[in-house]
Amino acid sequence: MDDAYCETPAPAPAPVDAGPPYAECVLCQKPTEYPESTKGSTLCPVCAWQEAGRTACSG
Repeated sequence: MDDAYCETPAPAPAPVDAGPPYAECVLCQKPTEYPESTKGSTLCPVCAWQEAGRTACSG
């Protein structure tokens, strides 16, 4: 069996120019570590951890 199938990809690093104002988390509206100019849905560290747990391989 290929163990690489269940590996979780590393999250994208925060942009170098990350500074206030910060984008809000799309789930809880708390500030994230990403600038407001970040494209896509941004998650705070707590919601990102919970989302990773929900989408992890249940193997």
